[in-house]
Amino acid sequence: MQDRSSHNGATLAIDPVTLEVIRHALVSITNQIDANIKRTAFSAYIYEYNDFAVGLTDHDGMLVAQCTGGMPPFVADSVGMAVRDGLAIYGRERLHHGDVVLCNHAAVQGQHLNNTVMYTPIFASPARASLVGFFAINVHWIDIGGCVPYSTDIFMEGLQLRSIKLHSKGEPIEEVYRIIENNTRQPIELMGDIAAQLAGCLLGRDLTAELVDKYGPATFARAVDIILDQSEAAARALIRAMPDGVYSSETFLDNDRAGDEPLPIRVKVIVAGDEMTIDYSDIAEQVKGPINSGWFGGGQTTARVAFKYLLGAGEMANEGTFRPLKLALPPGKILSADPTAPMGNYSTPFPTVIDAVIKALEQALPARVPGGHFGTHSGVRFHGRRADGSFFGTHDSGHGGWGACATHDGAGPFRTMAHGDTRIIPIELQETYLPVRIEEFSLRADSGGAGRFRGGLGFRKRYRILAPCGLQTNLDRTKFPPWGVHGGQEGRPGRFTLVEGQSGHERAIEKERGLKLAAGDLVCVETGGGGGYGPPHDRTLARIQHDLDAGYISRAAAERDYGVTVSADGKVRR
Repeated sequence: MQDRSSHNGATLAIDPVTLEVIRHALVSITNQIDANIKRTAFSAYIYEYNDFAVGLTDHDGMLVAQCTGGMPPFVADSVGMAVRDGLAIYGRERLHHGDVVLCNHAAVQGQHLNNTVMYTPIFASPARASLVGFFAINVHWIDIGGCVPYSTDIFMEGLQLRSIKLHSKGEPIEEVYRIIENNTRQPIELMGDIAAQLAGCLLGRDLTAELVDKYGPATFARAVDIILDQSEAAARALIRAMPDGVYSSETFLDNDRAGDEPLPIRVKVIVAGDEMTIDYSDIAEQVKGPINSGWFGGGQTTARVAFKYLLGAGEMANEGTFRPLKLALPPGKILSADPTAPMGNYSTPFPTVIDAVIKALEQALPARVPGGHFGTHSGVRFHGRRADGSFFGTHDSGHGGWGACATHDGAGPFRTMAHGDTRIIPIELQETYLPVRIEEFSLRADSGGAGRFRGGLGFRKRYRILAPCGLQTNLDRTKFPPWGVHGGQEGRPGRFTLVEGQSGHERAIEKERGLKLAAGDLVCVETGGGGGYGPPHDRTLARIQHDLDAGYISRAAAERDYGVTVSADGKVRR
């Protein structure tokens, strides 16, 4: 391939209109494939929950573009890591037009094995001889075998595929399909999702190749160069606007799911000129529980996601964006674990880690750093057998409150900072394929931290169990609630409870590995709220009145947190 910065020894000029057309076409293509996958996937994990992401890399496996709503931990940068591993194994000479490669290996991507990247090379005309990049899609495969519901090492967690071809020169490799189909409890859903993932890769490849052919490989490559350089320049400018210094924060996870000891999440952020270093040297060590991740899939991922939040959502996310970001992370930490460590719940620490990085800059960026968000997956997974003997297993997760900031109340309920646009699976669909009835789905009053601006609210959801099934739960930040900033109060932590149908006994179920439920049991999920911003006594009476009228806060909370009185007719006074 020709050098990207030159053509026949001279710098290749590109007009600004062509540059913008190519820039937005790349994002448009990834967004189109994102939409197509939602329309064609078989499992609700994908077509409703959106547990996937679409990316485009250059010929070296560096991220060039991504869909605007994908899972952040997937595109920063599991897709690129998978491609680079394939290049190291096959070399460019053994990657051909029509090849499709799979990778979910923990030593490469550092995440749980369900996250499987599929990618295909993109060649430009004539004769598809010039490699210009790769179209890559990371999809959470609904089930890949392995131990249910708990693991002590990666080998218990399912099928590992390290850069193996699913298609070779356009022909499917039947043996690989058979291996996958016979290592899942849900073959219909999984194979349907794989077909949607494959169709997305091939169409994304063809659309990108058409774009390259339209403008020519040299112009396309030059445009990509400029796009990455501009993203880098924008990121460096934003860092330069921050005061130099070493900033730190500390919080904790409740435990590692294997023991009861809190896990320290200690981070430093070092700002120097136009570079930022995120230092995880003092973060928790690798643990026995399945919440570890690798250096690339954990440490680099959380650092990049936090960096992107801090530097604004308006800029594209690509390799150029992250050039000014450095990472200090020794091996053997919770975010740089050995690839044989258990990773089934790898992303459990991510929301808290990302939150802690942002919190570290509270004093440096007082107008931009919000209160803490609820920061936990709040996950419930029902599983069992249908009347016909087929297996079902589906995950529902909680949306909660985000922190308030200097200009407005916290948002929510939304998913965590590690989740992008993953959504709530509709109640009607859940009641169709799960043995549950949803008896309540409402905002959780008083869950947002009080302040000049109030933290966002969590929700309450109650599942009535209609037939015996199993349950796993994943809730954290119960002992270390979302913090307020600049005098704002903490958000209320989440809470899961089980009310046994026979006895009426109620108990907490924060981290259940495999709880057996009976018909008549009631599972109640209450998600956390976000932290407040500024002293509560600075909140206007109009805002307090609005919250009270809307049911966001109770009368008791209004009087306790804001120091007001509420008259018999519901009017707020100081």
